[in-house]
Amino acid sequence: MAYSSLWLPQIHFLASLGFMALFLGASLGLAWLLAYFRLRSLRADGAGWLAAYRFWVRVFALALALGMTSGIAVLIQAGSLWPGLFVKAGDVIGPLLAAALVCGFIFKSCFLGAMLFAERRLTDRAHALMALMVAVGLTLTLFWLVALVSWMQTPAGVWVFDDKYGVRDWAAVVFNPSFPWYAGLYLAACLACVAFLVLAVTAWQSLWHPLGDGERHAFRTSMVLGGASLVVLVCMAIGAGQMTARLLPAKAAATAGYWHSGSPPDFVLFALPSEAAGGNRASLHWPRAGGRWLGKNEEGELRGLDQFAGMSPPVAATFLSFRLAVLAGALMAVCLAATAVRLRGQADPSGLPRWWKRWLVSMGIGGSLLMLAGVTYVMVGAHPYAITGAVTLQEAAAVIEPGELFLGMLAYLAVYGICIAAFIGLVGHAARYGVVPVARHRGRA
Repeated sequence: MAYSSLWLPQIHFLASLGFMALFLGASLGLAWLLAYFRLRSLRADGAGWLAAYRFWVRVFALALALGMTSGIAVLIQAGSLWPGLFVKAGDVIGPLLAAALVCGFIFKSCFLGAMLFAERRLTDRAHALMALMVAVGLTLTLFWLVALVSWMQTPAGVWVFDDKYGVRDWAAVVFNPSFPWYAGLYLAACLACVAFLVLAVTAWQSLWHPLGDGERHAFRTSMVLGGASLVVLVCMAIGAGQMTARLLPAKAAATAGYWHSGSPPDFVLFALPSEAAGGNRASLHWPRAGGRWLGKNEEGELRGLDQFAGMSPPVAATFLSFRLAVLAGALMAVCLAATAVRLRGQADPSGLPRWWKRWLVSMGIGGSLLMLAGVTYVMVGAHPYAITGAVTLQEAAAVIEPGELFLGMLAYLAVYGICIAAFIGLVGHAARYGVVPVARHRGRA
């Protein structure tokens, strides 16, 4: 791997970034799902929708707390592990981070408290508006973070003076060539992750007791949401793949496992890439079908990894993380389609066999796997650059003793593991026994 001495800080930072992306993504998906539930509850027959809202708002609050708290760790690590990045591109990175923090502060201060704690004090319409504004506010917060990540992949709208970046056009910075695709991919992945979380929890509930109206509404909504989000995810992935071939040819070659320029561009379904051997082992491929996803030089020749000697991403990690994301998405699609056929239009999983319900419960991890594999692919595929074509990880990295870095990474991983286990445990407990009633200002709920 290029710059192999940096593997420890890369894993350290990627673990924190993945944890934040996972829980903020779950929060974003749940925010829009809750807004939908609350708006539907305004109808005359909305008692079931309100019950669904009141259950899932607890899960949303827990996921949001974990996601926002982990954001602090990511900011600390970004400054301590990669200080050179802020020295060279602080004029771009700083305002985008500030915009995200301001949006987050505004939506938490103005809307989140009212949504979580003022349901009994507001009219139904006012509270539904608060739920909608929380979804909008969280979307705007993550908008700036996705813009930052995508700009680092495909920088635009800047000029360089004295080895430092300055902004020439903020619109070009924010809406850089990869932004629409990465934003679409992340939003679709968030919704798919939440859809399968709801499916898993509802299936778990059906193992212990008959489902109520709210649980049936949540199950039916998640089935539709899961299908729609996976369709959008495929469309965004196709567009992102074409963008990658055009603007990030080294990443495209690593994704395709294409080693030698001029050789037949096979579509490699699976293989074991070997950088030492300069090729793929145990390859399962479709002959001459992969040219569409590869970059070309000025003469129109496909660009293989041999044209990026020393400056290509880690091939095995890029290649396998992409296929892991595709595999997770394919399993989710199969699960959704098979469940829809089995239910035959019904909205209640209670009639499914117990083994099928347990399968749905186990597929709750599918969205998380898709999200983490996707984040890994996007970030690892950019290496050895922190900012594509300009700033390498070697230039941005801080000098830290490996022992200290390793202990710090273990501590973070332990905390993240405990948080994930606690989140799963609390959601499982709520699914089995219900949630604690909300106290009124006077009396009990």
